[in-house]
Amino acid sequence: MQLDRIALVSDVHGNLTALEAVLADISSRGIRRIFNLGDYVGKGPRGSAVVDRCREVCEVNLLGNWDDYLPDPDRQEDREGLRWWKSELREEQWGWLRGLPFSHDFVMSGRQVRLFHASSTSVHRRISFDHDETEYLSFFENTPATGDGPAPSVVGYADIHDPYFEESLGRTLFNTGSVGNSLGDPTPVYVILEGVLDSPEPAPFSIQFVRVPYDAHAELAVARELGMPELDGYEAEILHGVYRTDLYKNTQYGYHRTPPSPGLSTPVD
Repeated sequence: MQLDRIALVSDVHGNLTALEAVLADISSRGIRRIFNLGDYVGKGPRGSAVVDRCREVCEVNLLGNWDDYLPDPDRQEDREGLRWWKSELREEQWGWLRGLPFSHDFVMSGRQVRLFHASSTSVHRRISFDHDETEYLSFFENTPATGDGPAPSVVGYADIHDPYFEESLGRTLFNTGSVGNSLGDPTPVYVILEGVLDSPEPAPFSIQFVRVPYDAHAELAVARELGMPELDGYEAEILHGVYRTDLYKNTQYGYHRTPPSPGLSTPVD
């Protein structure tokens, strides 16, 4: 039986060096279909180039919270980093980002699959890996944001930068982790789905997580050369896998990992 493979990437966050390493790995495996679960911009220095590259190679591009928030014309923001990341983008990219679809549904090996960035209700609603049963079940609900298609039995999401896999109550939930801003282990991670695409009949199906090493110091050098603000925070994230908001909490690096709490995933970290 010939199985189809789809690579799922997410949360590149302007880290073009990490993206190119992941794309090279995907290509080396002969995978031609790439779906992106959002957050192309912010945090890293080359959001504009990341947008262009993803428009070129990704068959599906979905909306992330940064993609919605950063180009918002009604947003008033005094933070230097947010102004820098927005101005680094071309104006036509602002509209493209905010116009991206919320979710993507398809059938694979008899399973109804749904992908979105953060939750079934909003790109700004964050649900961490440490959730309760009510939150778990909410991933599989139809909402005004997802539309009224067939309810999914498999859901993949992103946003929290921390990959995991969970099966419960006859449903499968997984998080893709992050290509450009991975939490805990800073090595970029992406997901491969394998099965029979568009087939309503049961067939072999798998979910694989792939870590791809890259030159994070070269990426940091680019950010420094371009004069990107919040450079210390970026270094904490891509070298140590620690969010910039936790810079002063760790005894080893001056950093400490704390899991993201449920709530609004506005780009403050």
